[in-house]
Amino acid sequence: MKIAVSAQNGSMDAQVDPRFGRAKCFIVIDAETGGFSAHDNAINLNATQGAGIQAAKNVADLGVRGVITGHVGPKAYATLSAAGIEMYTGASGTVRDALEAFRAGKLSKAEKANVDGHWI
Repeated sequence: MKIAVSAQNGSMDAQVDPRFGRAKCFIVIDAETGGFSAHDNAINLNATQGAGIQAAKNVADLGVRGVITGHVGPKAYATLSAAGIEMYTGASGTVRDALEAFRAGKLSKAEKANVDGHWI
């Protein structure tokens, strides 16, 4: 299973970016092999609107089945849900820390958006 983690840079030691749609990048991790790749999301950092939708579409196009982040807004939540992608919120620390928390079942599976739109 591939999982995307919102991150502040392209390293496993990067801090988790608490914002999904406006995260600087996404680290896509193969949960089985541990391999990872970084994917830039800078285009959505300063978007006036639609950042969550576009980020969700980009992540879905990467073939992920799960997202780990701090927070997810309503439009990103709807787009990810429509793509069949599960979201886990409340992540903090490094990407590596967030992956360990996910594997240990310590992150909450999102049942709805946990912030309003345009959260910065």
